[in-house]
Amino acid sequence: MSYFKNVGLVQYEGPNSNNPLAYKYYNPKETINGKSMEELLRFAVSYWHTFTMEGNDPFGQGTMQRPYGHFTGMDLAKARVEASFEFYEKLNVPFFCFHDVDIAPEGETLTETFKNIDEIVAMIKQYMETSKTKLLWNTANMFSHPRWLHGAATAPNADVFAYAAAKVKKGLEVGKELGAENYVFWGGREGYETLLNTDMKLELDNLARFFHMAKDYAKEINFDAQFLIEPKPKEPTTHQYDFDVATSLSFLQKYGLQNDFKFNIEANHATLAGHTFEHELHVARINGMLGSVDANQGDTLLGWDTDEFPTDIYSTTLAMVEILKNDGLGSGGLNFDAKVRRTSFDPEDLFFAHIAGMDAFAIGAKVAQRLIDDKVLDNFIADRYSSFTEGIGLDIVEGKTDFHQLEQHALNLTKIENKSGRTEQLKATLNKYILEAYATVTV
Repeated sequence: MSYFKNVGLVQYEGPNSNNPLAYKYYNPKETINGKSMEELLRFAVSYWHTFTMEGNDPFGQGTMQRPYGHFTGMDLAKARVEASFEFYEKLNVPFFCFHDVDIAPEGETLTETFKNIDEIVAMIKQYMETSKTKLLWNTANMFSHPRWLHGAATAPNADVFAYAAAKVKKGLEVGKELGAENYVFWGGREGYETLLNTDMKLELDNLARFFHMAKDYAKEINFDAQFLIEPKPKEPTTHQYDFDVATSLSFLQKYGLQNDFKFNIEANHATLAGHTFEHELHVARINGMLGSVDANQGDTLLGWDTDEFPTDIYSTTLAMVEILKNDGLGSGGLNFDAKVRRTSFDPEDLFFAHIAGMDAFAIGAKVAQRLIDDKVLDNFIADRYSSFTEGIGLDIVEGKTDFHQLEQHALNLTKIENKSGRTEQLKATLNKYILEAYATVTV
C-alpha cells in the first residue's frame, strides 16, 4: 500500500520552479569540488522525528496525522517501516538513522524487547536489499524509560549499567547486521542535577569503562563503524558530561579514547552550549574529530532544543565551509534530527520540511565552495596573523624564543600597531556571496 499517496518522486526542478514538492537548489548530480551533491552532503532522515513523533509537548497532546496512526504495537512498527522506505524513495535520500525503540516497541522484558527488534531488523534488511537508502547510524535510547532517570552508563545503580551495556551490545549487533557506517552515543541523561548526591569521578570513570567495553565488543564482532559522541550541554540534566566538543574531547583524551571516537555535532546543541554551529564544527575539525552532523536549528526566542529544520542560509553556508575544509564528512552525513512544528501536522509537511532543509544546505555548499575557491576568508586571516610568519613572531611559532628574548623585544618597541578585524566588512562580503549565488542560479 502507499502511505503518501499525494506525493510523487521529488525531483530537482531548479529555482524557478513553483512546485513545493520539488528541489529548487539541491541537485543530487551537480558537482561541488569533484563530488556530486549527493556524495558530499550525504543526507539522512531521522526515523524518530519523522515517523514516531506525535507532536505532543509539555502543554498539549499530539497533533500529527499519520496514515499508519491507527495501528498499534508491532503492527504499527511494521507499518512505519513500510512508510519509511516509501518516504526515502520519494525523497531520494541516501541514508536514514534510528534509535532502537524507534523501530520496535519495548517489551515487558529485555528478552521480549530484543525479539521485537530482531523481527523489525529482519524486515528493514529485506527492504534495504532493493533500496538505495542505507543506514548512516543507529543508537540505543537510554533516556526515555523511567529506568534511566539517574542515567545509564553513569547511573549509581550497577543493574542499570548492565542493562545499558546489554542494549548497546544489541545495538552494535544490529548496526553490523544492517551495514551501519557509524554508531552514535548520545548521553541523554549522562550528567547530574546536584553534587549533593553525586560521585562525579566514579560516574566519569564508569562512562569511560562503558565506552572501552563497547569499543572492544565492536572489534570482537568485526563491526568497523565509526563511533560518534553527540555533545549536548543540558536537557534533560542540569550538567551534562558531554557539554560541548571541547569538554567531550578532553574526556576522550583523558581516558585514551580519542582515536576511537569522533563527534556527531548538532546545530541546536551548539546553541544551547552558548556556541555557534560553526564554532563546534570548527573545534572538531581542527582536532581531526569531525565525524557527522545532526542538521537542524534552534529558535533564538526559546531556550530549549526545538529541533527545527535548517533554513538559515547564513548558518548552512558557514557550516559547509567547515565541512568542505574537512574534505567532507567521511562515513558521516547530514542527518535531519529535526521535526515539523505541531501546527504542521499533515503527512505532506514531512516532505516540505526535508526539501527546505536539503535546499538550504545545497545553497550553503555552493556559497561555501566559492568562498574557499576565492580564498576570501583564508586570505584575510593569513594577513591578520602575518606577524607570526617572520621576525619575532616566527621565532615564537618555531619555539626559538623565551621570556628573556621576548622582554627585550618588547622593551625596544616604540609603537604597537594593530590591524582592524573588519568584522562588518567580512559579514557584508559573506552576504554578497550568498546573494550572488542566488542571483546566478535564478537567471
